[in-house]
Amino acid sequence: MSEEPSATTATAASKADSGNEESLDVSVLKELARKGLVDALNSVNGAKTLVLDPTLAGPLGLVTEVVLLKHHGVDKMFWLEAGPLSATSTNIVYLCRPLIKWIKTIADQIKRHARESQKHTYTLLLVPRTSTLVTRILEEEGVLGDISISSYNLQFIPLAEDVISLENDNAFKEIWVDGDEGVIYDSMQALVTLQKLHGLFPRMIGKGDYAARLANLLSRNTQQAASNAPSDNHLHAPSETIDSLILLDRRVDMISPLLTQLTYEGLIDELIGIKNSHVELPVSLVAPPNPGEGSSAAPSTSAPPATTSLTKEKKRKHHLTTTTDPLLSELQDLNFSAVGKRLNQVARRLDEDYKLRHQAKTVAQLRDFVGKLGGLQSEHQSLRLHTGLSEMLVPMTRTEEFNRSLEIQQNLLALYDVNAQIAAIEDMIAQGADMRTVLRLLCLASIVLGGVKAKTLENMKREVVQTYGYNYLPLLLSLAAPPLAALLPNPLPPNTPASVAESKFPYSSLRKSLRLLIEDPDPLEELENDISYVYSGFAPISVRLVQCVAQKGGVLSNPALEKDKKPAGGEDGSRRASSAPMVQAHPIVGWKGFEDVVTSIPGETVDIVQKLPGGQDGSALPPVSTLMLPRERTTTTVVFFLGGVTYTEIAALRWVARQNKGRRFLIATTGIINGNSMIDSIAGIGGATSKEAGI
Repeated sequence: MSEEPSATTATAASKADSGNEESLDVSVLKELARKGLVDALNSVNGAKTLVLDPTLAGPLGLVTEVVLLKHHGVDKMFWLEAGPLSATSTNIVYLCRPLIKWIKTIADQIKRHARESQKHTYTLLLVPRTSTLVTRILEEEGVLGDISISSYNLQFIPLAEDVISLENDNAFKEIWVDGDEGVIYDSMQALVTLQKLHGLFPRMIGKGDYAARLANLLSRNTQQAASNAPSDNHLHAPSETIDSLILLDRRVDMISPLLTQLTYEGLIDELIGIKNSHVELPVSLVAPPNPGEGSSAAPSTSAPPATTSLTKEKKRKHHLTTTTDPLLSELQDLNFSAVGKRLNQVARRLDEDYKLRHQAKTVAQLRDFVGKLGGLQSEHQSLRLHTGLSEMLVPMTRTEEFNRSLEIQQNLLALYDVNAQIAAIEDMIAQGADMRTVLRLLCLASIVLGGVKAKTLENMKREVVQTYGYNYLPLLLSLAAPPLAALLPNPLPPNTPASVAESKFPYSSLRKSLRLLIEDPDPLEELENDISYVYSGFAPISVRLVQCVAQKGGVLSNPALEKDKKPAGGEDGSRRASSAPMVQAHPIVGWKGFEDVVTSIPGETVDIVQKLPGGQDGSALPPVSTLMLPRERTTTTVVFFLGGVTYTEIAALRWVARQNKGRRFLIATTGIINGNSMIDSIAGIGGATSKEAGI
């Protein structure tokens, strides 16, 4: 399959980046998603009206364009919403997730058409698969005979050349609040597809009860899929390119998403919001500057507009992607404190490059300069965008609420003067701080301390409800209820289910055994010598667990420390580790060496060496040959986050990949989350209402 030029450049950039050889080609997944959609649309002959679930607009926008839909017979598009639907074409195609509210809306529209004697042919495409519940509801509504039901199996969508996502915003809530495990099945199907493309995962290592369910479901279904598949299928042999699959469920590390992300991309997500890789920005930042300012001006002259005017300006969706934005890959994973300096370096470098035009004397030199001009102009526009974006973020990071919240987080993580931190959270409620910030801090306190004093917690819950409204009572109940149990009293009341007591998080012991808190982070935060730089001194637990499997030395000491003793002067901060000889990645041998630590974390521990399908019961993949892979070849470790991953964890995993040669990471997830989006989804706010998420 031919790779798109843009994807090729991203892959090339990433190769240069991590000093490793080739990465898995994820653009194939995008092609699969496009082909699936085209096939589903082509199954309905003739012109058709497409009625789209608004929550699918963002994910679909990442795999297709409106032009492609029009090319396959879609003449009109409407949002799926309650109320009448006026369609001119005979064929009406509904494309939605299998939620009761959508199905009832569809049934109402069909009945209304019948009353008005409008003749239409109805097709329902469910994403990612059909459901018995849907058939039952349509039958009860009396319209099952009028509509043909089929599915559009939308699976992993590439967000970057090392990140693939199911883009299901509600996965966390569905599993841990609603008890709906459909997401686990969908994740399993998407991972089976990955194996069909690249061969069996030789080993599956995981942590967490739901991760264990996913691992067992996956190994069972892989066997079935292989027995139904033709023999040329990759499911009959271990993967040559993937060395293992690491499964983590979100409950294993609830702390990381509750903290404020401090990387550039993470902070954009926290303060402005990134949805399906798109961020809403003022038009003047996204649009190229006026022709007058173009190539002739030095970069310093086309400064972005003043911040005050930016905040009032009309917004436009902008796709944050390294394929079209040359600077994003340099900036996205930096600690925000290092971004200003990096932008400055880029501006100076561009300035120098523009000045080269004065030195071009001969025709050949002029031709060379003109050849480079396109690249310079796109870098110039990218610099303008990120300078403007940083200027928008800076005032937001200087508010009292932001800094107070950071201070409480850092003190709670250090278990310092705990009562004062609880009192500070109470003060924030009294000052009417953002409800999500308050609840994030409360849940963080509960998880880190093993519960908040019962009387204090009751008072604070009352204050939350009185300050922010009684409509948040269900949210507080959901946060406290098992299996989430993120907001608990200490001690637990006598009637508490045993599962809740067992789910308490052993933070104080993990803090030492996993070296979570770097007590004295280097004052130069751009000196990245441990994954903890992403939270300015705290290492995300999920990524430490990945290190327990894939970079054992990194848990015990900073692998980059010896290499990085140089000051962060003129040299490039985040990539500096690659200047020293890189350590060869060790083979994957499961949790070895960290069994006790991993067992102490609540949730099942998984380590499955996959059996070759069709073999005898004992015929596991030959362990020695798969574990001790040829050292000269780079392999990929797939890390799957069930329940969502944050941009900071992605940045930390990229950092781990840069320390070793011979191992890359492919980060797979149900969706990208942050603390706010988690609280919002549990509260049932947002998501489906964002109609602007147009393709």
